[in-house]
Amino acid sequence: MSKTEIPSIRFRGFDNTWEQRKFSDLAETRRGLTYNPSNIRDSGIRVLRSSNIAEDQFIYGDEDVFVEPDAVNIPYANQGDILITSANGSTRLVGKHTIIRDIPNNSAVHGGFMLLATAQNSEFVNALMSAPWYAKFISLYVAGGNGAIGNLNKNDLDEQNVFVPKDAEQKVIGQYFCHLDNLITLHQREYEKLMNIKKSMLEKMFPRDGANVPEIRFAGFTDAWEQRKLGELMDVTSVKRIHQSDWTSEGVRFLRARDIVSEFKNEEPEDYLYISKDKYDEYSAISGKVVVDDLLVTGVGTIGIPFLVRNLEPLYFKDGNIIWFKNCGKIRGDFLYYSFIGSAIQGFIKDSAGIGTVGTYTIESGKKTPIFLPSDEEQKQIGCFFRSLDNLITLHQRKLEKLKNIKNALLEKMFV
Repeated sequence: MSKTEIPSIRFRGFDNTWEQRKFSDLAETRRGLTYNPSNIRDSGIRVLRSSNIAEDQFIYGDEDVFVEPDAVNIPYANQGDILITSANGSTRLVGKHTIIRDIPNNSAVHGGFMLLATAQNSEFVNALMSAPWYAKFISLYVAGGNGAIGNLNKNDLDEQNVFVPKDAEQKVIGQYFCHLDNLITLHQREYEKLMNIKKSMLEKMFPRDGANVPEIRFAGFTDAWEQRKLGELMDVTSVKRIHQSDWTSEGVRFLRARDIVSEFKNEEPEDYLYISKDKYDEYSAISGKVVVDDLLVTGVGTIGIPFLVRNLEPLYFKDGNIIWFKNCGKIRGDFLYYSFIGSAIQGFIKDSAGIGTVGTYTIESGKKTPIFLPSDEEQKQIGCFFRSLDNLITLHQRKLEKLKNIKNALLEKMFV
């Protein structure tokens, strides 16, 4: 008699126990096409590879491989098939999978380092393969639990025991995760679209290639931009050194270069550090206090990453690793921040960091950093534009993270 189980969360109306089955009872897996370099063409039948799997969605890559129809001796891939990486130079990619939701008939096959699974309830099987059992299976059977690079064997996958419900419940679960994946894809694409717009506008809304005006401007602005060095406009410095023994778990926030990088990526730091209020008062009396629109920039590690001070909340940071631009209202804060993200200043930082060594961005380099300045009103409009764009990016990024977290939580509870 087969083993039975039930998940902790189910859709209403289903109360039957889930039964243990072999994976081969749910899907037919088959190996991919082996082809010679001489068979590769500029067009023809697309060969699906691990590069066609990204963010759990099937994509057409920029470096797709094509073969002539005569080289194909296996069935074509179809909509609803599940593409699985069976071998790769990275353990991280072995076992990665996605369902093919959009593909023209007789236009693609899967390559020799891939498996293809065809199932009646393919959306359910695809979700099932995202549940915790599958990651554990890949870790134990493919990498031997020790991180060594291995291969996903078709027979091992076919013989794997899984728990499944009746067909009706499979369909409901599959449809639900398909809908969730579509929402994730929607926000992922919107996020990527906005990031591309931002990248393009940073190129076009600041002067480059020796010009003194940008390619794109807001209406009403025609004057040339003035080039200055930041050291001519403001004090570029750092702070009195705080020793590691002075770090605390609460008090005044203490920033390291890695914390600024995390903030820039909208990620949570690995840990938060603080110093005592007494130590902050003592050292700030010597170095001064950051104020609104001051800019902190990483000088080690991932160099040239800016952090704009937006409020008067007490803040201290690691000397030498972070450069302090005491703006004092000389430049609009948002404009200064986005100027640092633009290619002109980033190019200067890269060039000044040196070649063949661990790059550093120093106080002296900070003073020499060139910046193009328009009128105060144009600075304001440019800064507001990019800040609004960043707010939209953050909105979609957070929605995307929330949906992924929801999916992961439900994968834990809706499968056995």
